[in-house]
Amino acid sequence: MSFLIGEYDCKLDAKGRMMIPADLKRQLPGVETEGLVILRGFEKQLTIYTKVEWENTVNELNKLNQYDKINRDFLRFFIRGAMSISVDSVGRTLLPKALLDYAGIKGEVILSCQLNKIEVWEPGAYDTLMNSMPDNFAEMAEQVMGSAGRRGNE
Repeated sequence: MSFLIGEYDCKLDAKGRMMIPADLKRQLPGVETEGLVILRGFEKQLTIYTKVEWENTVNELNKLNQYDKINRDFLRFFIRGAMSISVDSVGRTLLPKALLDYAGIKGEVILSCQLNKIEVWEPGAYDTLMNSMPDNFAEMAEQVMGSAGRRGNE
């Protein structure tokens, strides 16, 4: 799979259905037959994975030592509320009400592609997050990317 790119503003209908933007849908071949997986995110947003990416994630999670309490607790919180969602022929998907409530989502969302997944945000929460970019973003990049970031400057 190639990586997902883009940021999209979407509206939910009265039933909680969201139309997947055409540009994003083109990046998700076979989504109507395979469906998607949605779950709670780390920052009160929702996260959507393709089935293939979800299987990759589950394979990594399955490597955790489940005799270790912190691993068991992490798994419980991470997969809590995870659900398969389908996409109809016109590109709509129903977002589960319990997950919408968790993320404080009412009628509008922002979809933010994050490499192999899509984050679903309540617009105000997303704007707050994006407006809090650190002054030292270059230093953050160096710290996060480590030697990978330094190689590009040699």
